Amino acid sequence: MLAAGSDEGRGPQDERQGERQNAGTGSDLFRDVLALSPMAMGGNLPYRRLCRSFGAQLTCSEMILAHKLVTGGEKPLLRHHPEEDAFGVQLAGKHAEAMAGAARMAADAGARFIDLNFGCPIDLIVKRGSGAALLQRPAKLAEIVRTVREAVPLPLSVKLRLGYSEDKLNVVDLARRCEDAGADALGIHGRTRAQRYRQSARWELIDEAAAAVAIPVLGNGDILTPWDLDRRRGQTRVRSFLVARGALVKPWIFRELLAGEPWYPTVGERWAIMRRFVDLACEHFGDDAKGLGRVERFFLWHCGFWHRYHPWTHDDFLALGDESLLQARTPQAEGDEDTLLLASPAEEDHRRLWRRVLDRDYPGA
Repeated sequence: MLAAGSDEGRGPQDERQGERQNAGTGSDLFRDVLALSPMAMGGNLPYRRLCRSFGAQLTCSEMILAHKLVTGGEKPLLRHHPEEDAFGVQLAGKHAEAMAGAARMAADAGARFIDLNFGCPIDLIVKRGSGAALLQRPAKLAEIVRTVREAVPLPLSVKLRLGYSEDKLNVVDLARRCEDAGADALGIHGRTRAQRYRQSARWELIDEAAAAVAIPVLGNGDILTPWDLDRRRGQTRVRSFLVARGALVKPWIFRELLAGEPWYPTVGERWAIMRRFVDLACEHFGDDAKGLGRVERFFLWHCGFWHRYHPWTHDDFLALGDESLLQARTPQAEGDEDTLLLASPAEEDHRRLWRRVLDRDYPGA
């Protein structure tokens, strides 16, 4: 019989887990958290603040291209608000030294953590060898992680997908390589680069990767309701989560996930949330003609997600089985004129929303 505390019989994974637990502090930031996933456009500063007000525990910049940052561009994306006291900067790139230099700049700008994006599926990024393209180059990916780890003392997370395509599901290998290279946490989107959003996220593979490492894994994919979160907690060992599209559809999702129950805002409350975003955006971009032009652009972009909101019930969730409500077709809205307007996908109606929000011409204003 082994004595308590004996190292005899421990395997390589056990030893790695012990080392990470002893070092630990960098990983602590990512344990048991509900985080707003880094998102291009959707991760703008005003929207991060809106999600933070509903309980998002970590926020992160939009994706910043490292080579542009180190040559003088993209610096506005480093900005964050004091309310974002757990704010990270996400970097993408294929050159280790440029990524390290960008990480140093992010640290100097006040980032609380650094996130390396090896999951971006956008064609332009992938064709240039960055983002998800590096899923096909495990050694190069690990080299970048190691170089950034040596460059900055901040907690370091790495965003991965399951693999580049269905025949290249290498997330477990990538997860181990990232941990060995010094990553403090992994954000894993349960889809391949080729898959995009055509099928539900595969949480069994996220769980397999989480079992292979000792650092926290933040699971990402198809979380829209508290019942989705309960399911993933029950079926996997994952205890931290990234919320992306669900937060774009309803920024109050973090309130729901933290409370463990849905919140069905009234029509007036939904209008007020849109107005709150406009106020935050005007504070950030300015309320002069130029600033309002930028606010309008972001507002109309967000309307493309807000109109998809539907007050799903637990019965709806159960009826879909293993499928996510994010993959389901949104039922046609019913109700008064304002309810129908909020649910409209038409750009013309989104502009009507913009004008009415600006004029405070809505229920309860």
